[in-house]
Amino acid sequence: MFAGALDEGLLRVARESGRAEIRLMDLREFTDDPHRTIDDYPFGGGPGMILKVEPVARALDALPPPLAERREVVILTPQGETLTQPLVRKLLEARDVVLLFGRYKGLDERIRVLATREVSLGDFILSGGEPAALVLTDALVRLVPGVMGDIESAEGDSFERTLLDSAYYTRPDVFRGLEVPELLRSGHHGKVAEWRRRDAIERTLRRRPELIDRAAREGSLSGDELRWLVERGWTLPEGVNLPPQKRRRRR
Repeated sequence: MFAGALDEGLLRVARESGRAEIRLMDLREFTDDPHRTIDDYPFGGGPGMILKVEPVARALDALPPPLAERREVVILTPQGETLTQPLVRKLLEARDVVLLFGRYKGLDERIRVLATREVSLGDFILSGGEPAALVLTDALVRLVPGVMGDIESAEGDSFERTLLDSAYYTRPDVFRGLEVPELLRSGHHGKVAEWRRRDAIERTLRRRPELIDRAAREGSLSGDELRWLVERGWTLPEGVNLPPQKRRRRR
C-alpha cells in the first residue's frame, strides 16, 4: 500500500534528495510466536480484534535514537485530536515523527501510554490506518525545507493563515462565457494582492464561517477587515472588539 505513494511526487523528491527519511516497520517482525500474532480477542468478549501491546512496544524500543531532543509518537485513531495545519507544523518541529496505526477493531489501551499524542483525520472511519498515515506523511514532508521548489506557494495555501485560499484563474481569459476578473489581468500586483485577500475572507465567511471567528480571535484580521465583515452581517465573536477607526488628517 505504501510502495506506490512513496515513489511519487514530493515524497519521492524528499527521499531521493535525502531531505526526509521514511522508514516502514512491520509489527509482525516484533512478535515471539510462530504465527507472528499482532492481534487478539478483547477481554470481556465482543466482536473484532485488538492490536496487542507487546509488538508495538518492541518496535518502538528498536527505533534508533531520536534525531532531535524529542520524538513524536502519533497514534492515528478516530479518538485523537483533529489534524490541522498548525498541528502539522507543530509535529514537524520534532523532526522525528513515528506514526502508529492498526487495521483492527481497536488497540490495547496500554499502547496509548507509549504515544505522545493521538490524531484523527476527521469524523469518519477507515478500514485501516494506512491511508491516514500517508496523508499525514505527505502533509509533513511537503513542509520540509528544500522539498518544495516554491515554499511561498505552500505558505499561501488554505489553512496556513487560518483562512481558506482565494480563487485562482489561468488561460484562457474567457471559457464558455466565464471570464477572468479584469483586475487579475491588470498586472498591478498590489491590487491583485488586495483582491485575493478580500476574496479569501469572503470565501471563508461563506464556506467555513467558524474559521473567520478563529482568525478574529487570533488577531489575524485587520480592523478594516473586521468592519467589512460586520457590514455584511457577521457578528463579532465574544471577546473581540473593533479597534477605533483611524481619522484621516485634513490637509
